[in-house]
Parts: sequence; structure tokens; C-alpha cells
Amino acid sequence: MKLVCSQAEFNSALQLVSRAVASRPSHPVLANVLLIADAGTGRLSLTGFDLNLGIQTSFLASVEDSGAITLPARLLGEIVSKLSVDSPITVSSDNESQQVELVSKSGSYQMRGMSSEDFPDLPLVESGTSFKINAKALVQTLRATLFASSTDEAKQLLTGVHLSFDAQSIKAAATDGHRLAVLEMQNALNLEKSNFDESSDYEEFAVTLPSRSLREVERLISSWKTEDMVSLFCDKGQVVFLAADQIITSRTLEGVYPNYSQLIPESFSKTFKIDRKLLISALERVAVLADQHNNVIKLDTKIDSQVISITADAQDVGSGSEVIPATINSEDIQIAFNVRYLLEGLKVIESDEINLSCNASTTPAVLSPVDEKTCFTYLVMPVQIRSEN
Repeated sequence: MKLVCSQAEFNSALQLVSRAVASRPSHPVLANVLLIADAGTGRLSLTGFDLNLGIQTSFLASVEDSGAITLPARLLGEIVSKLSVDSPITVSSDNESQQVELVSKSGSYQMRGMSSEDFPDLPLVESGTSFKINAKALVQTLRATLFASSTDEAKQLLTGVHLSFDAQSIKAAATDGHRLAVLEMQNALNLEKSNFDESSDYEEFAVTLPSRSLREVERLISSWKTEDMVSLFCDKGQVVFLAADQIITSRTLEGVYPNYSQLIPESFSKTFKIDRKLLISALERVAVLADQHNNVIKLDTKIDSQVISITADAQDVGSGSEVIPATINSEDIQIAFNVRYLLEGLKVIESDEINLSCNASTTPAVLSPVDEKTCFTYLVMPVQIRSEN
């Protein structure tokens, strides 16, 4: 294998695929990145794969001799990132010894790789279901839900985001048992039935994918400067996202996702309209004290003065309070929340004003945008507080 490529493009590609390299590999080759140089297409392809998440990208290079090899991801990344940006990199390898040399105007480096034959193949989906999803809509959907997924590996199904599709819309939901984020985007996708399983029931198609995989999808697509569609293929426990020159593969999370719609109250006896930015600013200031104790803040509504009082009491440290205006049309209530849960939900809402709806201080509360351009629901379980007698 012999080629010449741009340092900037090589470094960028390595940064991307290294996200799928295992930190504690079950086999030595999984700590490596697969490099494939193709003289016919004039491209260098890089792949990282930890058996759960796979990322592949390619870019133009001057390929003299085709070939393939795997190299240690961390070492290769550190070397390439420090080579001169002003100089192209020449990559050459000896297929027999698996020795690779990188040459730049700043110097030359040698490292030993492993055979490409030892590297596992990325899963390919050749049948099943296919979608084309609007890239902007997919990014918005993932940003609005990923944060609410669980980090507890014991709740494996909840560590992912549940995606469901029909002929036009995509709905995403994520929950960790304490809060639930649901976003539905209309006119976000097109179905492709040709060359796929005609028996697939598109009206009921749904899949749960690990948040780790979807964060990489969101990170990759959000960097685009085009309005291209993202192709999604799903079959037999594997999902493939195909976007421009990049491929991301992920296993699915098996099991029946909770029927989250049952958690959302059908109606509310209390709804308060609040300026979103004002609420975020007040919560962030009060959170300084809430973080010192248990992250709990209390909201007290005052219908007479049309304000909401936000307080935090950190035992043996101090206390703080903020008062912000609100539109209050129901009887007063005191309700407590984990301030971090509130802030994370508020920051993904794009509306200038939000509705905070609830029925009682011990039942779920829902944050939703006043602007109905997006159908977003964020449910938060309140924290039970002891009565102060």
C-alpha cells in the first residue's frame, strides 16, 4: 500500500472513526483502525469497530498502490495530529512485515500494524426496512431526547432512544425512569420499499438504539453544511446509517420498550406559562446552592402577584431564592424538582415560552413549548418534600 493524502483530512477522519474503537478491546485488533487504500477510486477508507458501534469514512487520496492494514488507533491518531498541517503525508506499508511508514516534511515515523484479515467486517444490511430521513430533522430529534436516556447499564433498554416511524414522521422517546422526553417530527422521512422486505409493516416499525451510537450519528450529521438526506437500513438486530462518505453501524437494543404514552397525563388542572430564558437563568443561579446539597429546588406559584418563587436550601451551607413573572390561572401549588432535570429539558426546547403543567405536587409535571411548531413533551417526576411543621 502506498498513498499520499492531506494531513487535515487524515486527522479529521481518524478523530471520527476512533470514537468507535474499543477502549478495552476483547481482541487486540479491535484497538486498531482499518485503513483501505483503493487506487481505482482514489480514496482512503478508515474504519473503527468495537463490535457494537462501527464508524467508517473515506476521503480522496493519491493512491499509488492499493492495500489494507490495521494500525493502533491511539498511536496513529497522536502521530498524525502532530504532523505539519502544511505538508501532505505519505503512507506506505510492507504487506509481509505489516510495517507502516508515515512521512511528512516534519519527519518520518514507523509503526507495526496487524493484518486487515483479522479485522471484523462491518455488518451490512441487505434486506429489511429502509428510510431516507431529513438530516436536520434527525439531528433535532436526537438532541431533544438523547439527554434523557439512562446511564445505568442495569437498565439496558433505557440506555437507548426508542425510534418509531410511519410513512412521514419520526418519533423519538428516551427515559431514565425519572424523566421522559418525546419529540415527533412530521414530514421528516420517505420510505423506500423497493429491494426490501415487502412484508414489513411500516406503520408499526420501531427500533431502540444505544444512545452512544446515536450521539455519534448526531455529532456527525450536525457538522454537515448540506441538506442531504440520511439513509437508514434496519434488519436482524443491526441498523446502518449511511450519510455522504460516512457509515455508522449499530446493534439494536432488544426487548419491549416501556409504553411511555401511558405515563403522560391526559389533562392537567394547573398550567403556568413562563418565559423560558428567564426560567433557565433563575434556575442556573439557584442551582449553585442546590448543587451543594441534593440538587432539589422548590417552585411556589403566587396567583395574586403572578410570579413563581424558586428556592434552594442547602443545609449548613446557605439558601437562595429567585422570583420570576408567570401567567398563572389556577390555584397555588408548591412542587419540587431535581434542578438538573429541569435545566436539561428546558435547554432543548426552542420556544420562547413554555408551559409547565401538573395536577399535584406528587404527580408528573410536563414541560412543553408554547410555540406549536414542534410536538415536544418533557415529563419530569417531582421530588417529594417533607411538610414543614
